[in-house]
Amino acid sequence: MRNTTRYPVEGANSLWQIYKTVSFWKVAKNFIVIQIARYTPFLGVKNWLYRTFLQMKVGEQTAFALMVMPDIMFPEKISVGRNTVIGFNTTILAHEYLIKEYRLGEVVIGNEVMIGANSTIMPGITIGDGAIVSAGTLVHKDVPAGCFVGGNPMRMIYTKEQLAERWADDPIYGK
Repeated sequence: MRNTTRYPVEGANSLWQIYKTVSFWKVAKNFIVIQIARYTPFLGVKNWLYRTFLQMKVGEQTAFALMVMPDIMFPEKISVGRNTVIGFNTTILAHEYLIKEYRLGEVVIGNEVMIGANSTIMPGITIGDGAIVSAGTLVHKDVPAGCFVGGNPMRMIYTKEQLAERWADDPIYGK
């Protein structure tokens, strides 16, 4: 199950009440920073923007591809380990606004994780070290370290042990 905190709302749906939960100026600043980062081809600049202006935790040598969309309202709830690749047009959410409630959750992406293009990571998710997320995956539950997952709905493709066996003779990943 995803690790989110639920906040009930009264009256109109929670998205109509957005500025009761987050400052308009914070969202405006985050929007500008994220748009600059989405289009810049310089990985060091992206990481600096995310760390400095959005208070995201971003490890060394982590690579955010073009058009990655971190959470615009609560980016400080996102943590990405070192030497991780986040694929083109991936969305990382730390919030979700629903009809009668909104939910917030930390997103923790481990070290040496590879996330394929066009994936969506939901709030409250932990992706373990060395995990691989196939392109186009909706990550709606935690991913154990070293596992390969994919699809919508997401499912386990290979466990850590199966991957080790499969890649044992590979010249790059083998031991």
